[in-house]
Amino acid sequence: MPVSRIALAAVAAASLSACVATAPTIGSPEAKTAATGSAGGATNENANSQLERCSETLGTLGVVEDQNAAWWAQMQSYRLRSTVPVLRLLIQQSNCFVLVERGQAMNNMMQERALQQSGEMRQGSNFGRGQMVAADFTMNPAITFSQKGTGGAGALLGAFGGPLGAVVGGGLKFNDASTVLTLIDNRSGVQLAAAEGSSRNTDFNLFGGLFGGGGVAGAGGFTNTPEGKVLTAAFIDSYNQLVRSVKNYKAQEVKGGLGTGGRLGVSGGTTPASQPAAAPAAAPVAPPAAAKPATTTRPAAPRPTTTKPGTATTKPATTTTR
Repeated sequence: MPVSRIALAAVAAASLSACVATAPTIGSPEAKTAATGSAGGATNENANSQLERCSETLGTLGVVEDQNAAWWAQMQSYRLRSTVPVLRLLIQQSNCFVLVERGQAMNNMMQERALQQSGEMRQGSNFGRGQMVAADFTMNPAITFSQKGTGGAGALLGAFGGPLGAVVGGGLKFNDASTVLTLIDNRSGVQLAAAEGSSRNTDFNLFGGLFGGGGVAGAGGFTNTPEGKVLTAAFIDSYNQLVRSVKNYKAQEVKGGLGTGGRLGVSGGTTPASQPAAAPAAAPVAPPAAAKPATTTRPAAPRPTTTKPGTATTKPATTTTR
């Protein structure tokens, strides 16, 4: 089929799609992200099979994102909203943590308590004090990198020239995202775990090279995968890696205790590590050995001389003085 007929058929399809809409499909697979299904208590339905799960819950958790961070403004440019809802779905499906509200719904919780204190609620509404559950941990999400069209094979395929190169060369693009999750202990403020995750998808915009930059170039938008799907997959990767870490969790230890100054000292500091090292103690001197008492050698007793009979007795020499 000539290229011109292909172009005409594509233009006709694009024009028809602008005038005709199909009925919404409930649970359409094309509209789903990597975070699927539902959660209720410790049970879940149709959760992503690649999501890590825990056989026992590790504690209560609040999810809070920094809306003043640079990545938050970037996310708004993609027409994406808060990351908290999708993270809460993943967390409850995993059964690793029990979620407690620390977001916007907290305002409604406090409003109900204010109504109870005003006397407007019915008897037995049971909004008395001492019922809220503490959050043992806080999870903080962040998007470290999200970019549309980070690379592709368009230029390579376009180099072949001809109709095929013109059609395919327009749009084989990659969308990348990288995310980080951190887990904080609320009582001590110690960071317990952190995990990075990433995801990539490929856009096959086969007609981008054929249509060029004209009025029908928007056909490429119908084949692009929304950035939100890539980010959701990256957060699943982050969460899976974080769960694997906390399953094998071992607390970090500092000699002398956490927050007491650490093992690195500074000159003039007051922490134990800043104090001058004590001189090594001298080795104990052994006491001198006790002197042994002097020994006295007794002269041997003279042996008696026995003269046998018949033996001559030597007379002592005599000296004669003249």
